[in-house]
Amino acid sequence: MELTNCSNCHEVFVKSKFRDVCDACYKEEEAKFDIVYKYIRKAANRTATMQQVVDGTGVEEELLIKFVKKGRLRLAQFPNLGYPCEKCGALIKEGRLCMNCTNSIRSDLAEVEKEEQRRQEIAERDHRNAYYSRMDE
Repeated sequence: MELTNCSNCHEVFVKSKFRDVCDACYKEEEAKFDIVYKYIRKAANRTATMQQVVDGTGVEEELLIKFVKKGRLRLAQFPNLGYPCEKCGALIKEGRLCMNCTNSIRSDLAEVEKEEQRRQEIAERDHRNAYYSRMDE
């Protein structure tokens, strides 16, 4: 059992692995989820963007992103919904980074690995070419 503060209202509550907010805020989130779900289930709204859902429901974008990240809104059914990449802010549907940022990080890591390998080779070469002498006592 872990006591923590609600991220919405800052009340102390017992945190569970299923909820990160207190009971009162959870009920409020569930009511907002129902509003959002009813809105996007309408055929005319299935292709709504995140901003259109915010405008049409009055539900905060952060809460919509939370619903998407927790898998409560299936993006396969709603093709224009997504959430921002944590690095550049581009709209993504899964993970934490867009493909461009992922590829950029991979490229940077590959460069770091190459540089580290080059340094190691130089150190080994210097070690092989070193001459050691023993001083007689």
